Amino acid sequence: MAKITAAQVKELRDKTSVGMMDAKKALVAADGDMQKAIDELREKGIAKAAKKNSRIAAEGLAEIVISGNKAAIYEVNSETDFVSSNDKFKNLVAKIGKALVENEPKTMDEALALKAGDETINDAITGLTAVIGEKITLRRFQIVDKTDDQVFGSYLHNGGLIAALTLLNGSDEEAAKDVAMHVAAINPTYLNRDAVPADVLEHEKKVFTEETKAEGKPEKIIPRIVEGRLNKYLSEISLADQEFVKDSDMTVQQYVESKKSSLVSYVRFEVGEGIEKAQDNFVDEVMNQIK
Repeated sequence: MAKITAAQVKELRDKTSVGMMDAKKALVAADGDMQKAIDELREKGIAKAAKKNSRIAAEGLAEIVISGNKAAIYEVNSETDFVSSNDKFKNLVAKIGKALVENEPKTMDEALALKAGDETINDAITGLTAVIGEKITLRRFQIVDKTDDQVFGSYLHNGGLIAALTLLNGSDEEAAKDVAMHVAAINPTYLNRDAVPADVLEHEKKVFTEETKAEGKPEKIIPRIVEGRLNKYLSEISLADQEFVKDSDMTVQQYVESKKSSLVSYVRFEVGEGIEKAQDNFVDEVMNQIK
């Protein structure tokens, strides 16, 4: 039996875009013959599914699974929102979440290699891609741990287009859920003002100072005006300083403190954020059809 090298595995992956284990198994079965390995992958439908990797998967679902003191927040993408409402896709998303929260992988490679039922997550994704005909990917995930003195709060907006997971010191789960709802709606940039990098604050302070000077304000009151504008800026980007979405008379920090709790962390995933979606050109589409 031929020895399979890492270089061969890489070459096969580059040609077919399949997972590392699929590539290695195909090469072993083909006794190192590259073309036979490619043919085997095609026959299994794996290479066909992998060819869809050039497509853009910017729809899908964000989900949260909580199990005891562990929580997993993750995003699984598809090419269309039609597929993301498919029961097979939803079942896959559920299986992925269970595997993530039970095993706490550290990297995406570790996550894809996890068992989800009788197969790995990678194999399950590849298999459903071949069946449905759309590219499906596990885009990202984060595992969050808590202590017995802390509570998780979770909120899914619009069936999973936005997922927000919060962690509070305290025992008020309803408060944690309220904060998760706020995070989903308002999308803060930082947990609190202490988490804002010093260079970001310094930059904004300089901008506000020059802006205030340009307005012709008296020199002696410029620092006070700049401080006010900086506080307003922080109230827009800092979760703790933002007006609470369910009661604008108090900040999120004040709301949490009123529930004898304190903010620890939050994670917010919005499906497709940061992905450049394909833009259909209607004119080109029509012209192509009548040629």
